[in-house]
Order: sequence, then C-alpha cells, then structure tokens
Amino acid sequence: MLYEKNIFQKNIKNMNIHMGLAYPNIYRTAMSSLGYNILYNKINERENTWCERIIFPNTNSIESNTPSKYFNIISFTVQFEEDYFNVLKMLKDAEIPLKREDRSESDPLIIAGGPCVTANPMPLYDYIDIFVIGEGEFVIDEILNTYKKHGKNLEKYLGLLGVYIPKYNNRTKINIIPNMDNTYHITEHIVSKSDDENYQTIFNNTIMLNVSRGCTRGCRFCMSGYLYRPMRETKYKKLIDIAIKNRENTGLNKITLIGAAVSDYSDLKNLIDGLEKEGFQISTPSLRIESITKETLESLKRSGLKTITLALESTEKLRKVINKEILEEKIFTVIKNAIELDFKIKLYFLIGIPGETMEDIEELCQYMKKIANMHKSIKNVKFSVNPLIPKPHTPLQWEPYDFKDIKKKTRYINKEMRKYNVKCESPKKGLIQYILSCGNRSIGAIIEKTLTKNPTLKEWKELLPKYDIDDVLPWDNIDVGVNKRFLKIENKRLRSLKQTPWCETNPCYNCGSCEK
Repeated sequence: MLYEKNIFQKNIKNMNIHMGLAYPNIYRTAMSSLGYNILYNKINERENTWCERIIFPNTNSIESNTPSKYFNIISFTVQFEEDYFNVLKMLKDAEIPLKREDRSESDPLIIAGGPCVTANPMPLYDYIDIFVIGEGEFVIDEILNTYKKHGKNLEKYLGLLGVYIPKYNNRTKINIIPNMDNTYHITEHIVSKSDDENYQTIFNNTIMLNVSRGCTRGCRFCMSGYLYRPMRETKYKKLIDIAIKNRENTGLNKITLIGAAVSDYSDLKNLIDGLEKEGFQISTPSLRIESITKETLESLKRSGLKTITLALESTEKLRKVINKEILEEKIFTVIKNAIELDFKIKLYFLIGIPGETMEDIEELCQYMKKIANMHKSIKNVKFSVNPLIPKPHTPLQWEPYDFKDIKKKTRYINKEMRKYNVKCESPKKGLIQYILSCGNRSIGAIIEKTLTKNPTLKEWKELLPKYDIDDVLPWDNIDVGVNKRFLKIENKRLRSLKQTPWCETNPCYNCGSCEK
C-alpha cells in the first residue's frame, strides 16, 4: 500500500489542460528524479492545468486513476536510454497509436524530454510529437500556453526555444536555466510511505536540494558535462531557506544535495555548516574526489552519511585519456580518511577506454585490490565496473563500441576479483545502450520490435553505428552550445594523453557553452 502527502488534487471540470507526466521506469526511480518532481510541482501551480503522474508499468494516473489516452498531453521524462522500450510499451498498453503519423486529433499530444532525448532524439523520432531539448521547466509554460491556444498544431510550436519537432526536423538550440537563484525550487516535496520496497525511493523521504547544475571539468566521456554547461549554482543562503520551508511543509529533516558536481560547489562548507546549525541531516549521491576535504567528510559523517561514492574511472594513465587527471596521493588520502571515519565506500570504474589494453585491465584489478585491502573488511568496499559508452555531443561520439573486447575484459575481471565485492555490467547491455545512444532514426524499428519479440544479439550488432570524424551525425540539428570544433580537438588530445584543465581555474577554451 502507498500513502502520499503533498500531491495535487484538482477538479478536472475547471481545467483547460489535463496533462499526464509519464515516467517510463518504476516508482522508486521516478520519484528519485528531481527534474520529474520539479515539473510536477511547477505545472500544478498553474491555475487551469492539472498535471498527474503516470509511472511505469501503469498507464493510469496515480492521482485519479485516469487512463493515459484521455489526457490532453502525455509528457515523458526520459533519464536512461533503456527506458525507450518502456515509452513505446506505455503507449501501446494505453491504446495510443505508437507512431505520430497514425495518431488522430483525439489522441494526446506526445512530448518527451530528459538528457537522453536532448542529446539524440532520433531513436524516438517517429513516435514523439515534440521533444524538449534541455531543462524542461525553462519552456514548459510556453508549451502549455501554446497548447491552450493552438492545440496539436505543431507548426505553432516552432518558435519556442528548445523545442525539436521531428515533423519539421528543425534546428534546435538547447534551453538552459541561466540563473539558479531565479529558477523553480520545490518547497513542498511529495512524502511517500509504503511497506512495499518498490515504492521506497532512492532518496527515501529526503528533501532534494538543487545545489547546482552543469559541470565544466571536461571528462571526455560524460554527456551531461557537455549538455548542461556552464556550471550554475544556487546561493547557499537560498538553499538553507528552501530546506527550512520544505521541513515546514513536509516534516522531513534529511537533505540530499543534488548536482552534477556537488563537491565543486563553491560554498559547500558554508552550506553544510548552515544546514547542520539548522539541525538537518545531510547526504549526497556522489562526490568529486579532487574537491573532497577531510572537513567535508567529517561534516557528512556527523550528518549520518554511511557510504561515500566516488568515481575513479580507471588507473592513472587511462584517466588522462578521458581528461580526469587526479593525483594518486589525493585518491588514497581521501580513501584513508573515509576509512578512518568508518565509511563504507563505493567506487565506479570504466573499461573500454580508447587505447586500453589487457595489461591495463590487469593493472586495474591490482589497483582495486589495493584499495579494498585498505579497509578492515574488503566487503565494505564495493566496485562497480561498467563499459564506457560513447555518447553524443562528447569527444568520444566518433568512437566505436568493441563488444568482443569488452566481453574478454569483463570475464577477466570477474575471475580475478571473485573474492572481492565487484559487480560488472553486462557487455551486451552496454552494446544496446551504445546503439540507443548513438543510433539514427532507423533504431526505432528495433525498439518497436521488442514489444512483441526479443531481438537477437546478431540483430543488435547489425545496427552498430560507425562514424568518421567528419561525418554528418544524426543529432547534428541539436545545438547544445558546445561546438564540433572543440569536440574534435578534444578527440585528438585524448590520443596523446593531453589534459584540458578545468576552465573554472584556467583560461576559456571557447567551447561555445557560455554563449548559450
């Protein structure tokens, strides 16, 4: 049984627009998405609009049990490429025609947004009416106002910033919130209670504070680091005020700091100190190791945090390939301090980095063993090893995914690290994610096929993209602000292990993002 506090209930008879905010993943994941929660609250603050949540595998709304097909608008928030399958399944199960061309005026307008479709909307090209490119709360009011005046007349949406309409294949510039102090912050989070773990969120009953957006560290594999530049911060005093208002409205006392690079936040010490003085418990999903201090760890420990999550990615040489140069001394100092404070530690690593050899994988295993053996119990150090997936709008967007090589390396790691707490992601899953990330419009056919059959590995392999550095790319009509010239330079630099230092502390590289 699920109980929720702070949801919106309205009289549909008084509404101009009835909108279904769909999330193509389970409740636990949906309600842990700050972006999804922001849209729900912001839209419902409109006087004549009622926004209800529709969360996979259900196709009826949570608030009123209304079937999806009876909404004016269905808007999908897509966080992960694998959720493309569920987008189509939700449409099919709701008896809404899958393809845009087969839908009538009486069917809902179908919208999709989120990082995956921002980067490359092509795999869902035939199924979506409007893609929102960038940060949705920036343009959602304009979309709804346009719907109120013009309904499903797609031509009327062409002038809106950050709106890509497949029917017109228009060139679209990403929309980015310019000022985090002036943007929408939730002050009345939904509080959910259930004895079913499927309805217990990742940040269960915590206040999610939107500390910052964007990151300019320049890790060459990180899509969000290129999509959402430049880094923008909310002032720490405003965040403390937001936290206090949330506590008054929810009774919650635990804070989760949300941002692409929380430990890079310029006023992190003042923020943590201020929240502690107000009696809040503080946690954060992950920290960037370069900017972690012992004082930060001590503050988080006092607030009740039990596990520190760090992304080391690889060994020292290969970190230079992906522009993540971290001093070994710094890494082991942070880990040592975390162990002394009795934290459990979770570490993320990548395999399949350009230029990586089996000797590098052997070194990686010894590296992980060294770290695990620092702890009094090796089981308190968890390792997550994942294939590197080339992503659109990054310097790796022209790189291939070598399934055979990844499979060989995964087998070696599983065998060598069998006594340690290691989980390796499936090479096949990585292959499919790569195809969904970097594929073109034709990928939609195999996504649709999964509704009735399970495509073979051979069928997936036949769809592997192959791009040369001067090719026209499927997502070229999506302008995220970072120019191709810069990405090509970065692609060349990775092969010579050249670093591109953090632009917050170095001269501008003219990547284009600050001109958004």
